[in-house]
Amino acid sequence: MFPQDCRYTPTHEWVRMEEELAVVGLTAYAGQQLSDVTYIELPAVGDDLAAEAVLGTVESVKAAADLLCPIDGEVVEVNEAIVDNPEPIGSDPYDDGWLIKLKPEDVSQLDSLMTAEEYQVLLQAETEEEGEEPAEEELTVDEDLEDFE
Repeated sequence: MFPQDCRYTPTHEWVRMEEELAVVGLTAYAGQQLSDVTYIELPAVGDDLAAEAVLGTVESVKAAADLLCPIDGEVVEVNEAIVDNPEPIGSDPYDDGWLIKLKPEDVSQLDSLMTAEEYQVLLQAETEEEGEEPAEEELTVDEDLEDFE
């Protein structure tokens, strides 16, 4: 399920605006692919991050991966709860599983990221390439959520 109020990256991060802050996380698809997340490293409050720069690392029983920042901004909050217990990254990625909050340098950068529908098309293409059959619920857009702009 992909919330409409988020924008998405090809590397499976999401970002949504909440008032003046950009909240960043990993998509449900990424959490599913990683399976059981065992460790996460996130930046410090005050760090300046550029779009597509590494913001941290996530490790699971299956793989380790860099997390990329979707837009330029200053880290103003880190989800310390998932550092101690990363389970919500897979079980509740769009609420309790968020990673960081940024003060964006340029909100218009969000326009260059994928909408929920565009992200769904990307995932369908990726799963077809890999010969996988995507689960029905993982490729649906959540139309019940309101857009935040």
